[in-house]
Amino acid sequence: MTASTKARRALITGITGQDGSYLAELLLEKGYEVYGVVRRTSTETIERVNHIRDRIHFVQADLTDQASVIDAISEIRPREIYNLAAQSFVPTSWRQPILTGDVTALGVTRVLEAVRVVDRSIRFYQASSSEMFGMVQTTPQTERTPFYPRSPYGVAKVYGHWITVNYRESYGMFAVSGILFNHESPRRGLEFVTRKITDGVARIKLGLASELRLGNLEAKRDWGFARDYVRAMWMMLQQEAPDDFVVSSGATHSVRQFCEIAFAHAGLDWREHVVTDPAFYRPAEVNELLGDCGKARDRLGWVPEIPFEQLVRLMVDEDLERLESRLASQRRR
Repeated sequence: MTASTKARRALITGITGQDGSYLAELLLEKGYEVYGVVRRTSTETIERVNHIRDRIHFVQADLTDQASVIDAISEIRPREIYNLAAQSFVPTSWRQPILTGDVTALGVTRVLEAVRVVDRSIRFYQASSSEMFGMVQTTPQTERTPFYPRSPYGVAKVYGHWITVNYRESYGMFAVSGILFNHESPRRGLEFVTRKITDGVARIKLGLASELRLGNLEAKRDWGFARDYVRAMWMMLQQEAPDDFVVSSGATHSVRQFCEIAFAHAGLDWREHVVTDPAFYRPAEVNELLGDCGKARDRLGWVPEIPFEQLVRLMVDEDLERLESRLASQRRR
């Protein structure tokens, strides 16, 4: 293997997720040879990367199994590893806290340890999360804001963040964390509130539903577009020295505001359809997150390109198009 070949070889865990699919597209555009980790299952779950599956090399491994991670990295010998795999749905982390810890926390250690054993020159990116700030200590949140997680997911992400710092400082590895605030897209899972809203708007608009049940409408988040945020991931691994960065839009909006924009874009009044349901409240709420991405802007030259309102509208449009296409297909049968 030549140095130039290795320099353009990347391994992505979580490649079948929202971020993994956008990152794979970005790396392919830049001429990378892209490898994606998938778990052995009886059914394929690669719909987000199905359009580029012929350009991706899939390798079987599991972040709960150290040997499989070492084998995958030994076989591929990538220049860069992007660790995006996690049990990433916050509400599920209360129902499955041990699984969340095993994958979202210890899984990071397994990948880092595999890099240490196989090749310490591999550059490693860890997907940290704004959920680590939880009960925020200062606003806006920066790289120096203390963590106070409010969910098993947030706790696991804090562990993953600090073990990345520890391997960087202990072994001189190029290991960085991107503290990404909420980032959404039409590829977001339907269980997440943003996609639940835009899918619900589309269903109501097309007469497939009449109401949308949500939890805390006053929760505020710093929302951006996932495709913008994966660009920051790549930028972090191109620096001369490893460091951690907050990636955010720098603006905060409530779930209520998200609803207002989404319903209005479809010509609907959200107040006629949204029902607040206590069943969707978190046991411990994170009321407001707002990131300061000044360091990423100044050091990386990164700025988000898609503003909040445009993001909401494009998500609604995509869900309307998807459901209209499905209905048209059903009518043709």
